[in-house]
Amino acid sequence: MKILIADDHALLAQAISESLSRTSAFEVSITFTLQGTLDELSLAQYDVIMLDLRMPGMHGLASITEVIAKAGDGKVVLFAGQVDRQFLDDAITLGVKGFIPKTLPLKSLEIALRLIATGQTFIPHAEPSAAVQVDDKRPPLSDREIHVLRLAADGETNKEIAREIANTETQVKMIMRNICMKLAARNRAHACIIARERMLI
Repeated sequence: MKILIADDHALLAQAISESLSRTSAFEVSITFTLQGTLDELSLAQYDVIMLDLRMPGMHGLASITEVIAKAGDGKVVLFAGQVDRQFLDDAITLGVKGFIPKTLPLKSLEIALRLIATGQTFIPHAEPSAAVQVDDKRPPLSDREIHVLRLAADGETNKEIAREIANTETQVKMIMRNICMKLAARNRAHACIIARERMLI
């Protein structure tokens, strides 16, 4: 079984690779960026792609869609410390085959990979109250709100954001207020933190 670990945590990726490669059942490769992953998938076919959500180049569902498209018949599974439940559900709708926590024991990882390779969706039963945070009532952010939030997360002021989206500062403040309401955030900085945790930006 050919496995691609796409994760910029080199020590973790190498440790998992070495463990899986001890048996003849697994052949493992590692990439550290989104672009590196896409390049590798253009060169070779993998059975399972373990996709880290925070490596360089990753931008939420849009990047996941790119990887799924490049993976062909390969099964893409999210590989992360935590993932928001709504985000996970959205990713599964796109074609992701579940979620492997980085804390999953290596023996359990082997079993999970075999299940995923057969097309089954893997979600650990112990995760809902811990790593997977359930928030089904959260109103979705619009594309425009996500764009504004990304600019805010990059450190741009309301004036700079207004210029970027061809609008007024007052309108930007209204958009930010709506974002904070939807995310139950105290302020724009808190909104950026929540959005990053939920892989929205």
